[in-house]
Amino acid sequence: MTPRGDTPLPLVLAITGASGAPYAVRVLGVLAHLRIPTWLIVSGHGWRLLSEECGIADLAGLKRATEGDSGWSTVTVYSDDDRGAKPASGSQRTQGMIVCPCSMGTVAAIAHGTSRSLVERAADVTLKERRRLVLVPRETPLSLVHLRNLTAVSEAGATVLPAAPGFYHRPRGVADLVDFIAQRVLDQFGLDAAIAPRWGGDSNG
Repeated sequence: MTPRGDTPLPLVLAITGASGAPYAVRVLGVLAHLRIPTWLIVSGHGWRLLSEECGIADLAGLKRATEGDSGWSTVTVYSDDDRGAKPASGSQRTQGMIVCPCSMGTVAAIAHGTSRSLVERAADVTLKERRRLVLVPRETPLSLVHLRNLTAVSEAGATVLPAAPGFYHRPRGVADLVDFIAQRVLDQFGLDAAIAPRWGGDSNG
């Protein structure tokens, strides 16, 4: 895996409490491997899901699951409680922000600009500065409230990228499905991770 060009600006990655923690672990691992400067924020519910779905209980465990200590030379961790941290300021330039997975509570907060936490404030800043904001929701079925909030964030400039993997690449296991979504997320920022096969077209015409 090689990065496409120089990427000096940091990318904000938030992990919230929607089911789908393996997607976040994979995205973080690729960013660390590519040495992409990453500002990491994990909400309280995000930590709960990392524990329940991945067996990751703390930062040490997250480091081991994403390339190890040496792979975190470009990762900076911020507390979700610190609304005065760098990701909360529009004067701090970034490539944009990923919320993966993104709970419906977080979608609602972003849609209505509540900014009660660093995750929510950083997303609000990303929108107001007209930077790329990618939200990866994992919820089904969707209520009318969910759909309206997703419409609102999309109208505000966010990209809604549901955690809905395809099957045309004939996945052999869960890891292949996770890679499918992780690659689509990274594609939004021009990062060619090459971790999942791409559609090659219909050979039968």
